[in-house]
Amino acid sequence: MPNIQKNQHVVPVNGNWGVKGEGNSRYTKIFEKQVDAYEYARNIARNQKTEVLLHNRKGQIRARETFGNDPTNPKDKEH
Repeated sequence: MPNIQKNQHVVPVNGNWGVKGEGNSRYTKIFEKQVDAYEYARNIARNQKTEVLLHNRKGQIRARETFGNDPTNPKDKEH
């Protein structure tokens, strides 16, 4: 079975913070502090060359960080 690379979401979970792969029903890991969950998710995203999406306490995306090929990144067509 191929390794499917998924964006990592850092989301609120009952007063804590969970890391969840996009589309997964289970959390990869749960942390007390958002910063710890974010660092964990960053490592996964860096290894898989995907994105981290950081949510606020209301569940809305407040930041994202891309690792790897960004299709919206402008290309230098001159060089």
